[in-house]
Amino acid sequence: MIEIPARKGKAARVRKSQRVKIINTKGQQVVDTWAFNADELREFMSMEHSRVAIGRIIPGIGDSLVTNRRRPILTLLEDTSGGIHDTLFAACDRWRYETLGCNEYHDNCTDNLAAGLAGLGLAPPETPAPLNLFMNIPVVDGNRVEVRPPVSTPGSYVTLRAEMDCIVAFSACPQDMLPINGPAMRPTEAHFEILD
Repeated sequence: MIEIPARKGKAARVRKSQRVKIINTKGQQVVDTWAFNADELREFMSMEHSRVAIGRIIPGIGDSLVTNRRRPILTLLEDTSGGIHDTLFAACDRWRYETLGCNEYHDNCTDNLAAGLAGLGLAPPETPAPLNLFMNIPVVDGNRVEVRPPVSTPGSYVTLRAEMDCIVAFSACPQDMLPINGPAMRPTEAHFEILD
């Protein structure tokens, strides 16, 4: 079991057919999730391409998320969290926090992705839109999005199967100015494990 520290990022190598189990340890923590082709980081899991491939905005059991070259990279096998995730929102960054009125440095998912990959001696070619596990961003009235607390519970999890050798990266979202991580707006740690 590997900890994704509160407000920080982590990355790991995953071989084709291995599974990655992402655990919402405290229950209300959003985990931004990325996957990159291990042999070519410019090929990565793409939310834009995945929405086309699965025909909806929230992946369900059996759905394969695809890369920017439209190849399957991760398949959703299990989900005990209530099935509410987000594929619409970009990763937070320093500019997002500036628009929310934060005048000093704030931990953010874009920097967490870079730090997680740096731990493996790698650098992201860009910051793709993440699969925001456990994040509750409903589309209201067919056009408007709202930020709501996660519906996930402590210990709930999602299991993804690698469809190619890949690098997975996670950020325990540091958002503490909106209820993205629950009404308490207190980011916490999450965990993941790699299973054969």
